[in-house]
Amino acid sequence: MAGKYELKSTKSGQFMFNLKASNGQIIATSEHYTTKAAALKGIESVKKHAADAATDDTTG
Repeated sequence: MAGKYELKSTKSGQFMFNLKASNGQIIATSEHYTTKAAALKGIESVKKHAADAATDDTTG
């Protein structure tokens, strides 16, 4: 089973998503969005940009 994005509504009426690994563990959590459409755009942005993203290790 592949990982999945889980879109959720918050208690304050906003929207956010978690990226879950195939074992169900949350591996990334989004910011809160004011609209569902904006949260869905956030998911699409992660899908588009994350595959080729470089790692910037600033830990020194």
